[in-house]
Amino acid sequence: MLVNLFRLLSHLPLPVLHLTGVALGWVVYAVSPTYRHRLNDHLRRAGYDHLRRSAVAEAGKGVMELPFVWLGAARRVLPTAHIESLELPRAALAQGRGLIFLTPHLGCFEILAQAVAEHIPLTVLYRPPRKAALKPLLEQARARPSMRLAPANLSGVRMLLKSLKSGQAIGLLPDQVPQQGEGAWAEFYGTPAYTMTLPAKLQQMSGAPIILAYAERLKHGRGFVLRFVPFEETLSGTPEQQARSINAAMEKLIALCPAQYFWSYNRYKTPPGVTGPAEVRP
Repeated sequence: MLVNLFRLLSHLPLPVLHLTGVALGWVVYAVSPTYRHRLNDHLRRAGYDHLRRSAVAEAGKGVMELPFVWLGAARRVLPTAHIESLELPRAALAQGRGLIFLTPHLGCFEILAQAVAEHIPLTVLYRPPRKAALKPLLEQARARPSMRLAPANLSGVRMLLKSLKSGQAIGLLPDQVPQQGEGAWAEFYGTPAYTMTLPAKLQQMSGAPIILAYAERLKHGRGFVLRFVPFEETLSGTPEQQARSINAAMEKLIALCPAQYFWSYNRYKTPPGVTGPAEVRP
């Protein structure tokens, strides 16, 4: 049912989907107190509460563009992704140690992996959805000839490490809340957030360079601009210090187009089995 609905919506032009998404964003904001409170609270913590109107609209666009990105024909979808420059990732791959792309929930992160995989073979970490009805949709949508999906478990981590040691690229969502034993508490906009430690571990085991990547959503449904930014933080010290370095890099990247961050994501939740954060000092 859901797959059929998404397939039907995928035939609509991107400008129409984005315009509909603006309306959807405001409807959800109006009818859901939980969504409204979380979005406003996260904007306030980050100092972007003045972008509330834009953030609500962009969140709606992010939902309505998914049918187009996931199930639209490649001949329609890929031309909307304008890659600014592949020189940075290609130079990093030339070192022969693989490459780690870190992509937060910023802009249209779903189209980023698809577009990059057209030029660079890519393995991305994939966490199956909790709702069984969504699993066939997501797996069908994300399957691409040049993109492999690595499950978020020990087997998937081995796939990622093997790809790096083969000199290939991998992709991670570093601001996705990990499960018990897979993260450390570190500040994110001044508040402790349980943060993935996998990027630092993979980097230390492989020596692979890290590049930040995001796809900025253009106005009026004109597509997306894919940009790459060098990772300038230091991944040393304790897991908590490494996690803080990752979060600091994410904050700098989000600052480039803050209204397009997924502010309603429950970034500060405590996963099951994880002890709550102790005091975290800057």
